[in-house]
Amino acid sequence: MPELRKDPVASRWVIISTERGRRPSDFGTEPERERAGFCPFCPGNESKTPPEVLAYRANGGGPNSSGWQLRVVPNKFPALQIEGELGRQGDGMYDKMNGVGAHEVIIETPEHGETLAGMSAQRVEDVLWAFHDRVLDLKKDQRFRYILIFKNSGRAAGASLDHPHSQLIATPIIPKRVREELDGAKEYFNYKERCVFCDIVRQELNQGVRVINENDDFVAIAPFASRFPFETWILPKTHEPFFEDAQKHEYVNLAKLLRDLCLRMEKVLINPPYNLIIHSSPLRETDGRYYHWHIELMPKLTQVAGFEWGSGFYINPTPPEDAAKYLRDAKV
Repeated sequence: MPELRKDPVASRWVIISTERGRRPSDFGTEPERERAGFCPFCPGNESKTPPEVLAYRANGGGPNSSGWQLRVVPNKFPALQIEGELGRQGDGMYDKMNGVGAHEVIIETPEHGETLAGMSAQRVEDVLWAFHDRVLDLKKDQRFRYILIFKNSGRAAGASLDHPHSQLIATPIIPKRVREELDGAKEYFNYKERCVFCDIVRQELNQGVRVINENDDFVAIAPFASRFPFETWILPKTHEPFFEDAQKHEYVNLAKLLRDLCLRMEKVLINPPYNLIIHSSPLRETDGRYYHWHIELMPKLTQVAGFEWGSGFYINPTPPEDAAKYLRDAKV
């Protein structure tokens, strides 16, 4: 019989369709075909992007020139503009403000066809450090209240360019999805005086059935109320509210676990398109007791359709216990 499961953080209900029990081979994802033509992110095309705001170069070299290992540039077509004041105002019953924010692209590698799974752990760590460095810099801007870091991998996941990249958007408001998690985590903390994410980590490690992999600092799980087949979370084992406050050894171990997870996804699901999102505490948050930063990785294997949009329910045809076992047992 199908199960209704409640997410303990956002109080979101999902339908786990246990009778369907879809295996990895049941998902017919289209193989990615490389798009021909000009790529502005490839080495030699630095002048075709906005000037870089950060770059890692092993052997020196001037800004906006070749020889880089990773570059961060403003998005050429930003969702929000860095210039201007917020200009909050009302229009009758409606509220509006200027579209002020920051929108940056992290070009993860000079290699056009590379993936996180194909990189060394050290180079995945470089990507994490780029996230860290840009968050710390943008955090100084008092107009911004939240920074969302995300990666769209593959066209089905929303990537407009094949070259491996992530994005970062700083916003003057806290996004609704994040606010739902914050409110749920705070309500749980006020009732139990414990962090809900810490409780999730403890229970999942004790039970083991939804654990995919772990190391000294992090655990990868298929969450109990997974919205999507093979949805995976990576959580710090110790309580940490801010991604940017992680220590050197934590980024080392996070890079290893993230790379391992991407390898397992590629092996089991045959290089699926996916969305990766980092949820961290808001920039001006002073109470770090109740929220716990984490990564959510969601392969794009099914479509969100009318029932999901109309009801807010998600239907997941692969129980997370099965998904965790497929990924855990993968030979990588």
